[in-house]
Amino acid sequence: MSLQRISGFSMRMTITRTIALAAALLSAAALAQTPTLNPTPNPPAAMPTPSAPQLGASSYILVDYHSGYTLVDHEADRRADIASMTKLMTTYVVFQELSRGNIALTDTVPVSETAWRTGGSRMFIEPGMEVTVEDLILGIVIQSGNDACVALAEFLAGTEEAFAGVMNHYAEQLGMRNSHFVNATGLPHENHYSTARDMATLSAALIREFPEEYAWFSQKEFTFNEIRQHNRNNLLWRDPAVDGLKTGHTEAAGYCLAASAKRDGMRLISVVMGSASEQSRASESQSLLNYGFRFFETVQLYKAGDELARARVWKGEGDEVGVGIGSDLFVTIPRGRYDDLEARVDLPPTLEAPLEAGQSLGRLSVVLDGEVVIDHGLQALETVPEAGFFGRSWDSVTLWAGGLFGGDDDAEVEDDDE
Repeated sequence: MSLQRISGFSMRMTITRTIALAAALLSAAALAQTPTLNPTPNPPAAMPTPSAPQLGASSYILVDYHSGYTLVDHEADRRADIASMTKLMTTYVVFQELSRGNIALTDTVPVSETAWRTGGSRMFIEPGMEVTVEDLILGIVIQSGNDACVALAEFLAGTEEAFAGVMNHYAEQLGMRNSHFVNATGLPHENHYSTARDMATLSAALIREFPEEYAWFSQKEFTFNEIRQHNRNNLLWRDPAVDGLKTGHTEAAGYCLAASAKRDGMRLISVVMGSASEQSRASESQSLLNYGFRFFETVQLYKAGDELARARVWKGEGDEVGVGIGSDLFVTIPRGRYDDLEARVDLPPTLEAPLEAGQSLGRLSVVLDGEVVIDHGLQALETVPEAGFFGRSWDSVTLWAGGLFGGDDDAEVEDDDE
């Protein structure tokens, strides 16, 4: 059985077999098909990909949001003070509480003297004042108000210390292995730190899990208590593709910026830490984003539920099962290299019922220039119940006979392009 090249993307599928009773049995062992891919219209010619820009910041990273691919990485796992980028986690916790219905945007929060006395950037709330949750969120996202952070932390967890424990809980869930929080504001503390990579992970989680709330990060100004303040993210004015996220600055952290931009369906996230000035953190972030958009592209290879192959099932009520992926699959590659991608599906030697929809069955590998760029799990797309006694017995005899007469251990189904 041959596989056709579709839209320049070739599928080479290797399926391991342990039976070869006859040619018909071999052909039924795995029935493969290549899903139709959306072709790249007028794909550009491949171009050399230059080296990533060298920035003056102490650490930085550039990540594609959809594929998770890291385009640029410089000291991205180095722990450091993150200043007000901390507030990305503060808002993440608040958004979780909103999504669970534990609080509402219209709830009013009493302002404590502790919140009012918190130093650093401020929203200018006052003791005894009752402020809505929504206004406090805007005060954090736009004005970077430390007072607003403490007010919400006390409202949600009783104390800022207890709230920091919740922050660490979510950091662990998100896989932020090099982060630890002791406050909701980002004010310096020796045990309060994160990394460029972890901040990129958190930024992606905010965009993915809270798309409506994420829109607040693109708001350029906010007026509260008759005081108008501007968003400190200068890229919101410089690049219309930028729609977030958060700045930070302390003497210990330097100037920091987690930014995200979307152009032609491709979303990138950059994190710059330890930059020399407010201007440099913006220009360095812009350099990373421009580099990513100019020299890379992100393509959706398959959608969740796409059938990549049909495989023979033994001892089941059905003889076949569809094999595919459980989530949309994207790949980030140098521009113009889409036609050079190859994919391979690897399945177990034999599949026996019962099989449950969603059950792990094998692996999908996507290769470019001999290097695996995607290694993704495959799953059964439907349930195949176990057959009755006679069906199971017949297949058992067939499998036994196939093993007795032998056969190729590896049968490779190639594309017929050459």
